[in-house]
Amino acid sequence: MSIQQLLLQTNEEILTLLALQIASYRVEAELIGFEDIPPLKDGIMSIREAKETFYGFYVEEQGTSKLAGAISFEREGCIVTICRMMVHPDFFRRGIASALLQHILNDQEQKGATRFIVSTGSANAPAISLYERFGFMTRRVFTVPPGVCLTTFERPAKGF
Repeated sequence: MSIQQLLLQTNEEILTLLALQIASYRVEAELIGFEDIPPLKDGIMSIREAKETFYGFYVEEQGTSKLAGAISFEREGCIVTICRMMVHPDFFRRGIASALLQHILNDQEQKGATRFIVSTGSANAPAISLYERFGFMTRRVFTVPPGVCLTTFERPAKGF
């Protein structure tokens, strides 16, 4: 297993990420009862144009390296916003999301980040549990049309 930055320079690389993203976010859509979430609408161009930095979690399976999870973030000053967290359902409950989140927290703290922000559907209990285990605290719960509740979490960097 390894965590590597995803450069997403070719359509093939982007399509591999999109396959993972769709499989992962379909599960979240079921959990929150809303099928129209933005990550399910992404295509090659929207990923290519994203301002996010992506990291992937690779597992060795039958002699090949397979993208099992990914995380993306944007950084503005000392604030890091985690934009996407995804794990393929075939690899749920193996610590992949935790490893990806820990990787970003450690890396960005070392580069001077002071605060981390992430949002998820309020009914997404596995994601909420993950973020709370990493010290994220609820900052805001809000409703977006057509009545889907989202929760935003924040966490200071460990040195603060």
